[in-house]
Amino acid sequence: MSSSLRPRRWSLRTRLVAEQVALLAVVCAIIGVATGFALREFLVGQLDDQVVESAVKASRELPPPMPDDLHRGPLDRPGFRPGTLVLIKRLDGATNAERLTPGRGESEALSIDVSALAAAVPADGRPRTVWLGEELGDHRLVAVTTPFGTRVITGLPMSDVDGTVWRMGWVLGGVALAGLIAASLAGALIVRRTLRPLERVAATAGRVAELPLHEGEVALAERVSERDADPDTEVGQVGLALNRMLGHVGSALQARHASETRVRQFVADASHELRTPLAAIRGYAELTRRTSDDVPPRIAHAMRRVESEAVRMTSLVEDLLLLARLDAGRPLGREPVDLSRLVVDTVSDARIAGPDHEWRLALPPQAVQVTGDQHKLHQVLANLLSNARTHTPPGTTVTTSLSIVDGAVEVAVTDDGPGIPPDRQGEVFERFSRGDTSRSRAAGSTGLGLSIVSAVVTAHNGTVRLNSRPGHTTFTVRLPHHPPT
Repeated sequence: MSSSLRPRRWSLRTRLVAEQVALLAVVCAIIGVATGFALREFLVGQLDDQVVESAVKASRELPPPMPDDLHRGPLDRPGFRPGTLVLIKRLDGATNAERLTPGRGESEALSIDVSALAAAVPADGRPRTVWLGEELGDHRLVAVTTPFGTRVITGLPMSDVDGTVWRMGWVLGGVALAGLIAASLAGALIVRRTLRPLERVAATAGRVAELPLHEGEVALAERVSERDADPDTEVGQVGLALNRMLGHVGSALQARHASETRVRQFVADASHELRTPLAAIRGYAELTRRTSDDVPPRIAHAMRRVESEAVRMTSLVEDLLLLARLDAGRPLGREPVDLSRLVVDTVSDARIAGPDHEWRLALPPQAVQVTGDQHKLHQVLANLLSNARTHTPPGTTVTTSLSIVDGAVEVAVTDDGPGIPPDRQGEVFERFSRGDTSRSRAAGSTGLGLSIVSAVVTAHNGTVRLNSRPGHTTFTVRLPHHPPT
């Protein structure tokens, strides 16, 4: 899955605040639901007490059955709450069903359907919730039987109870919402303040990550502060562990640098010491070859081979000595260099050394000048052209171009050879790195040419890069431009 399609992950701070608010929301919801149920039970209990009291009052005040008693309504018996439903059903089936009109002190007769629903309540004295149609809604009804056998059913509407519960719910919801908003803001501030030590530890780790630990001597002075390395806190334990790790890394870097320094010093000393015996070997071999005395053919051939290998070893020693000096930071020459003439000279030399290749030039009309060491820059160009000649088959076209791009000088050596395999491109500038079998080593490459190119260009505050694919390989050297005065 690509990074653009991968869902974005929340930061630790956001997750902590979100989880805190979610937990508070769940707690508020549980409290609201529990409070709503408890309040409804309490209000229903109060309503049941009123309904039962109304039923007892109605049954006590109801006189013995008389023919005209059905014409007396609940208003003849004061003390009933407005909205009270009263249904009286006698043994002979006669029914009187009325409801006190809330707010007007009058009564109204109930419809036949409502009366039938109310009359179906069992006469056991237990309150029940009964739905009495769209107009009246839910009522709490209770039915009792008088000593005369008359059933008295009384009821009160549930609308007040439901309205109170809903109002309480809205109030609790509003208070909970306001509380969640306040808790989220306060939580964000608290979490931000709590995570500041962790942010400082992360900043220290980030600064360490930016250090060029792979380059020479590195002073690893970054450490987590003492206030963020308290072992009594979780963040402090992380900071303390990071400090210990940085201490180990610093010791390892110092040991590595000391070892590299000793190796470089040894290479420099050995290279310097080898120059004298190699010069003597070359001198005696050349003297033997030039002597007027007759030398057997086999001896002459052996001396020529000795001289050839001495020349090769001298070149290797000179390369090692140059790299050792560059590693030690020896200053290079700083003088104006006509890079255009230098390119022409090195390409001319390469044409003589590789007549089976096609050599091309692409130069700007004006002379291009840089500041640096002319001998070392000549060696850079010579190594790049030698690399192209050595590792490409005969007939390959090698083009050397010089241009000014974005205020810098770029020298590019391009060939249409087989290219460098992708798995080898990352190590071509390393020392003693050789190409694969498709890029021939017939010329006896030491594997130091491109490493010298990289070291010399870096010493001139420049860069060198490689772009290679089958049929196209380009080495580009970029140097600061200094226009001629």
